[in-house]
Order: sequence, then C-alpha cells, then structure tokens
Amino acid sequence: MSKPIRTVAVIDIGKTHAKLIVVDAESGKELASRKIANRVLSGPPYPHYDTDALWRFIQEGLAELNNGPGYQAISITTHGASAVLLNASGELAMPVLDYEFTFPNPIVEVYEAIRPEFAETFSPRLTGGLNLGAQLHYQRACFPEAFASVSTILTYPQYWAHRLTGIAANEATSLGCHTDLWRPFEGDYSSLVARLGIADLMAPIRSAFDVLGQTTLTITRQLGLAAPVPVYCGIHDSNASLLPHLVGFGLPCTVVSTGTWVVCFAAGGQADDLDENRDTLVNVDAFGKPVPSARYMGGREWEIITKGLEQVAPDAEWIAVEDVVAQGQMLLPSVVSGTGPFPGATGGWRNEPQTDEGRRAAASLYQALMTMTCLDLIGSRGPIVVEGPFAANKVFRAALSTLSGRDVYASASHTGTSLGASFLTGTKSNVPVELVTERIADLDTYAKRWRDRAE
Repeated sequence: MSKPIRTVAVIDIGKTHAKLIVVDAESGKELASRKIANRVLSGPPYPHYDTDALWRFIQEGLAELNNGPGYQAISITTHGASAVLLNASGELAMPVLDYEFTFPNPIVEVYEAIRPEFAETFSPRLTGGLNLGAQLHYQRACFPEAFASVSTILTYPQYWAHRLTGIAANEATSLGCHTDLWRPFEGDYSSLVARLGIADLMAPIRSAFDVLGQTTLTITRQLGLAAPVPVYCGIHDSNASLLPHLVGFGLPCTVVSTGTWVVCFAAGGQADDLDENRDTLVNVDAFGKPVPSARYMGGREWEIITKGLEQVAPDAEWIAVEDVVAQGQMLLPSVVSGTGPFPGATGGWRNEPQTDEGRRAAASLYQALMTMTCLDLIGSRGPIVVEGPFAANKVFRAALSTLSGRDVYASASHTGTSLGASFLTGTKSNVPVELVTERIADLDTYAKRWRDRAE
C-alpha cells in the first residue's frame, strides 16, 4: 500500500531561476526551498540551457530535502517553449535550445511558409523560438545529422520526469502554449507535426495528473530514499499558477500569473475575437480545456525599467503615485519589443519622473495598463486573481482593481507555480488570497491618455 502524500517535492524551472520546493499537502505552505540561476550557455551549437547543472541541482537538492522535511511524491513544472530531443539511448541528441535565440532569416522565411494558420492552432507568430515548432524546424534544417539521431521528442517538464522515471511522455499544457504544434479545441497535434516529419518521434501524451512512474532504483539510491516515490507527469508553469484558482473560484475567473512573463488567463472565456498580432492565444489548462490568454514580458520589462534604482519602501511608491497620475508621468509600450499587445511600439517615457519612487510608481502603472490591455483583448470575466511577484505590488494591484471595476485578489502564496504543481498529486489546499480594497484617484483619465498614446 502506498504511503499517504503529506508533502510534495516540486521541481520548478522558470526562465530565470530554477527552484526546488517542498509543499505541505494539507496547508499548501512552503516547508523548504532551494534556488539557482537558470544559466544559458552560448554554444556550440547554439545558445542552450545548462541541463547538466540543472540536473546536479535537482539531484543534490532532492537528496537534501529527503533528509528534512522529506516528501512522498515529486511533481514538476517548467517554462514553456522548450522541447527535448533524445536519442535511442535516452540521452540528449541535441542541447535544449534557448527560446530567445533568433534564427537566420532563411530559416524564418521557410518556417513562415509551413506553419499553420492561427485559426488552426491559436498560436500567434512570435519572435525567436517562442513558437516551439520554429525551434524544431531550425534544429532539423540546420543540423540534419544530429536530428537524424533523434528517436523521441519530449516537452520540457516531462523531460525531467523522464530522468527520474525512465518513462517518456508529452503533455497538453506544454504542447498548447503557443507552440504551433497543437490544436487546442480538438486536443490533438496540428498539421505542422506531419510537415516536420516528427509524428513518430513524439512521445505518448499523458495527463498532467498522471503518475508517470516511480523513481528508478538508481535514482532512489542516489537520493537516499527509503523506497521509490511516485513522479507526476508535470505541467507548464503558467498553467500550474492557474490550476489552484480554477479549483478555488470556478468559472468564469481570470488569473494574472506574473514572473518573467505576465500571462493572463480568461478561464471560461470565448476565443472568438483573439488578435494573433497582439500576442493573444489559446492555452490549454491542466484538464485539457482551451483558455483564451494574452501575455507580455512583464517581469523582464520590470527588471529593465527599475535597473539601477534605489530600493524604496512600498509606502513611498504608494505616496508617489498621486503625483505621477496628476502630472501625467507615464511609460509607453513596449519596453521589450516583439511581444505583448504592442509588439512594434517603442514609446518610452513621457514626462519621466525624476525620483526613484516616482519611476517605480509609473512602472507599476505601466504594468497594470499593459495587463488591463491584455484582459480586454481576451474578454476576461469574473474575479481577477494576481499571483507571483506583482501580487505584492500595492500600486499595480490597486490600479488593476480601479481600472477593471471588478474584485481583484492578491495571492499570498509566493510560489504559485510550485503550489499548482503540487495540486497534480491530488492535494487541494486553499490558496490564501487577499481582496484588494485600495483605489487610485483620477486613474481613468490617466489610463485613457496612456491608451490613446499607446495605440
């Protein structure tokens, strides 16, 4: 008889950092954590993730966490836009390509000709390798000998599950996040898979909730486990953030998942009027249901905007926002071009604030206005839940509440992706959320001016 799951070890690999977190299955609280930078190696043969370093981190961390607080299951969540190519021995046939790499123009031109229409995949055309299909096309076209050795293609969370269990799988949340490879309303591969000649290479599709297998005997010994533990199939990170709120709020609801990317989910919404040129798309949730979505690179933009600024007390930023609004000090999109609802815009500052707290306040308003633009584009309804780093940003969440006129909740969980991944094991702990009550005066006039200039 299997042991009851009291604690879950979650492997959480984001674009910027990788984490190991032990989650209490009953309360959802974080009991222990480890963290490292997710390093990109310059090559050869192309920029790629340092999977060897990540694997060492995972092994060493899981062994340490086994000694305390311990865990009875392992779940996995990772960023999207990544696939792993394995050879017949189960080793990497090619390094895992960094999705921010920009391909040569001839490769891009051919890919434009073969990728399916938006109406089939609901994947917008994105820059670099953000469309996973573009990565596979590049690897196949530019490295034919190495690609010929590929026997299995896995989505990224499932690669780490494979390393722990030896079992290969793919899963719909990672296939359905702007890959060009998936038809979200049919729940099947797109025509691109046949065009790339990779249909026979794709690992079997499993549910995110499936126990893929148990840790192999070798891994069990390396981690110092008393017995093998179950490893769950795994989930795309933004969809992991969505899952607890689908369970907690029901439909319709809106989730704003913040990190390197700000991803907005209109769960229970319609996909009738999505604009492929403004980074709207259809994601697939953990239950396999299509979810209209929009996104922009908000966390990366925040790093760029605030680089070199002094840390200020949250109250200082809150006090500064009144002057920022009154004086029309604003940042126009886009800080990171090529993505988001204004992919071609290069607006920059208008009446730039002269204090660090003013710049931070204006940057927070920028993030809220970008988020509201995304929510409008996907016709979001119901309560809005903000999770991740921006949930602690008082100006951002007050602006979102003021502009939306809806109930906005800030998640008190600092590990929304990890908590969501722990839900795959059957845990259904309540996610602590706080109703936002603050409002910002005269923000509607400021927002109209921002929108007019942005458009």
